[in-house]
Amino acid sequence: MVGAGPRAVRDRPAWHDRRTGADDVNEGVCMVGLRLQVVPEPGVLVDRIWMADCDDDTPVSAVASYHTSICCVRAGGVTTVYLRGPVTRATPLVCPPGTEFFGADFRTGAYLTVAPPAGLADWNDIALPTLPDGRILLGGQTWETPTPDNLDVFVDRLHRAGLLIFDPLVEDLRYGCTVPVSTRVAQARFRRAAGLSRRAFDLIDRTRQAADLLRAGSPIREVVARTGFYDQPQLTRVVRRLIGHTPGELARGDLVVTL
Repeated sequence: MVGAGPRAVRDRPAWHDRRTGADDVNEGVCMVGLRLQVVPEPGVLVDRIWMADCDDDTPVSAVASYHTSICCVRAGGVTTVYLRGPVTRATPLVCPPGTEFFGADFRTGAYLTVAPPAGLADWNDIALPTLPDGRILLGGQTWETPTPDNLDVFVDRLHRAGLLIFDPLVEDLRYGCTVPVSTRVAQARFRRAAGLSRRAFDLIDRTRQAADLLRAGSPIREVVARTGFYDQPQLTRVVRRLIGHTPGELARGDLVVTL
């Protein structure tokens, strides 16, 4: 296990405002009443930074995800910071008006040493203590509460403090590279860094790819072949469980939202 080498965080890209239209599952799709903005790959250890708010009580579907994240909820001028792990099933949620949500999804293989991803999985979030001066407590240290505009800097500081580390083995295994450790050691390191077994991670990854293909108009038979499912019934069962919609609903353009 090694930390990511020294590398400057990239210049922060402009927010992408996704108020209308369709988009892939990996970045989220907006629907009536919901505004979702995304910055893809804003830093070496961050896959994306996102922000969402609603005009009215808006039902959304949080799809299965292999990411470990820092998520923030701002209501009444107070921000609460949560640590969140991977999610292995689609979950219906409600986005209430007057509340802002924003967060940073870590790169696969990056995780906080003080909160292993497996312990955070499936909505076992940890709310970080907020001190009287508005700062938060994490890893025995106090930190300025992050905002959407400085989340990439906040994550970089966690890495430099040794609280956020990166194990490259996760990505090596994900992309089929040979690793210089035994299968048993590789599986243990993968689960420790990702919070999921390789099998569960792969299923989520393939299902999200299938959802993207279906939304792009690919025929279901082609999607089955390209994503490695046995047949259409299996694809239907897994997509419904992990994405919250049937393949037919996705193909027709029914909206999917991931927060």
